Amino acid sequence: MSLEGDLVLVYIRGKPAFFARIEQISEDVKPGWFQVKLLVLQIPLVVVTWILREAYINGEEFTMGGHPVTLTRVVCPAHEEQWVPDLPQTSSDAADGNANQAGGEPAGDPARPAKGGEKVLSLVGRRKKGR
Repeated sequence: MSLEGDLVLVYIRGKPAFFARIEQISEDVKPGWFQVKLLVLQIPLVVVTWILREAYINGEEFTMGGHPVTLTRVVCPAHEEQWVPDLPQTSSDAADGNANQAGGEPAGDPARPAKGGEKVLSLVGRRKKGR
C-alpha cells in the first residue's frame, strides 16, 4: 500500500514515465475517492494533484485522457542486492597496471564495497589537471 512520503514510479501506456513522491493523501468530496498530491521528481520540480481511488493509489491500472496509467511503489533493495556498475579503466589506472606498489597485487575495485561493507571511492585520480 502506498502512503504519504512513498516514492512511486508512474507508468504511462505501460512504459516508465517519471518518479514522484506522494506528498499528501486527503479525502475528496466524492466518497471513495482521494486527492493525491504528487511531487514529480524532475527539473524543474512539479506538483500535481490527482483524484484517485484507493485501488489506483495501490497500483491498479486506471486511465487518464484515454491512456493507461499505473503507480508502482518503489522499494529500496536490500544491501546484498545492490548492483554496482563496473567502472571503465581510466588512463591513470592503465599506467600503473592497477597494482599497488607495496605488494604488486591488484588494487581493489574502487566502487566495490570494502571489507566492512562500506563503499570506498577514491576521487584523487579524477581531479582536473592544474588543480
